[in-house]
Amino acid sequence: MSHEWHGRALGTRTVTYDETRPILYALAVGAGASDLDLVFEERLRVLPAFGLTLAQWAPDVLGSAGAFDVRTAVHGTQRLRVRKPLPRSGSVEMSASVTAVWDKGSAAVFDVAVESEYFEATWSLFAPGCGGFGGERGPSSRRRPEADPGGVLTASTASDQAALYRLLGDRHHLHIDPEAAKAAGMPRPIMHGLCTLAAVTLPLAESLGAHPADLAELEGRFAAPVFPGDALQVSTWRDDAGPDGGAVLFEAAVDGTTVISGGRARFGAAG
Repeated sequence: MSHEWHGRALGTRTVTYDETRPILYALAVGAGASDLDLVFEERLRVLPAFGLTLAQWAPDVLGSAGAFDVRTAVHGTQRLRVRKPLPRSGSVEMSASVTAVWDKGSAAVFDVAVESEYFEATWSLFAPGCGGFGGERGPSSRRRPEADPGGVLTASTASDQAALYRLLGDRHHLHIDPEAAKAAGMPRPIMHGLCTLAAVTLPLAESLGAHPADLAELEGRFAAPVFPGDALQVSTWRDDAGPDGGAVLFEAAVDGTTVISGGRARFGAAG
């Protein structure tokens, strides 16, 4: 039963990397050669969402353990809270567990949390066929604000962006192989959701006069696929209800179709 996975420890893992990997990450999510403090080792500041590539093992472990059918489960929502900046190179020790299993009726949502001294992150995984066990439905997704957006930004993606991002560890064939994409019902390979979410933070930071490496919190729900080369129109609102300064709500769309909903980002002091 799905609810039996609640509280399950998924183990610990230590990942070691050198400065090449966070530079590759910055390039893969849209940084340019002129962004020297993101791509030049002598000035390097590590983008906080790079930590999500180090922690991807955790949701993979849950799927491999048989909690759900990995062929049909999808990444629903991602949350990240930064505790302190990641080093340019070094080792990150992480522990993971299943912190919640929500009953959506015909499906279940598994929350997989990863903690380290640098960040805490939660993957919400939507698993068809795993619901109906009588559990709580869980919190509702953040709704689009009723007010008109305070700003509209563009986050462009490159035609080779998914091919580059997959070198960071998520090598699912859906992101590179046209035949695998067609088998999944897609006309061509799609972007990684985490790549798209991170790519949006770059223009968001610029619009706020912040540095993207000062990201302190990030959240977003993956509502529809994005294809390499798509340009995302990002609508933004001030998070007046939030207790923290520097926060912005956002929603991203491609040609009028929402691809990221319930977005929230905060830039400023971590912790």
